Amino acid sequence: MQGIERIKRAFEQAYLTQSAALMPYFTLGYPNREQSVAAVQAVAQYADLFELGVPFSDPIADGPTIQRSTQQALEAGTTVRNCLAMVRELRDSGMETPAVLMGYMNPIMAYGIEGFIRDARAAGVDGFIVPDLPPEESAEIEQLAAENGLAYIHFLAPTSTSERIQTVAERATGFIYMVSLTGVTGARTEVRVGLDEFVRDVRARATVPVAVGFGISDAEQAGQVGAFADGVIVGSALIEAFDAGGVAGSAEFTKSLRAGLTK
Repeated sequence: MQGIERIKRAFEQAYLTQSAALMPYFTLGYPNREQSVAAVQAVAQYADLFELGVPFSDPIADGPTIQRSTQQALEAGTTVRNCLAMVRELRDSGMETPAVLMGYMNPIMAYGIEGFIRDARAAGVDGFIVPDLPPEESAEIEQLAAENGLAYIHFLAPTSTSERIQTVAERATGFIYMVSLTGVTGARTEVRVGLDEFVRDVRARATVPVAVGFGISDAEQAGQVGAFADGVIVGSALIEAFDAGGVAGSAEFTKSLRAGLTK
């Protein structure tokens, strides 16, 4: 099982345990290949899905923490091909957790869109998130992903119009990535007021789960968001936990998030 079906199963299993799905983000190649693979393997025991970052020199949707991690990964020599090889290594090690690649369009185009989708599927990738590619411009990569049984994840934000919400609700596969706030990624001290109502509105229109990311920094916030969303995405705070405590620190932090989501 791979792609859309593997993602669907992960959300269904989380639902059966009366918990939102936990989706950690980690930058592939940060701070180097060996440690990033080790961190993902350690975190996997507490994760329902993964968002794995493909480093890019101009990550416009990301805040300082993830920008720093992607820059260091690039300096360590990480390429798109390296990222696919890391996913293959994780699969070969026995990791079955769904993995969605988060990357920007420039490196994908440089690689070749069709070849990227093909090689990503062969490596064990389940879907794609491309933050600088709006729905109006995503038809090609969306179709190629669908032809390979892989998910293409669309974004929505509190500023999204009713028309955009409807468009995404109709085209979404895998899940919808709900940005919890305006701005870039990064840990915040509180959950945005009114976010629960917005998520419920989107869920009422969509046929796929809604996962919330951007700004979730600890187990308490994860629990708050998990009470009304189908999934919780945590990135910057996990990178910071890794910086403070290495592989063990990232696993311990993710364990705390898992506990915060338990209802």
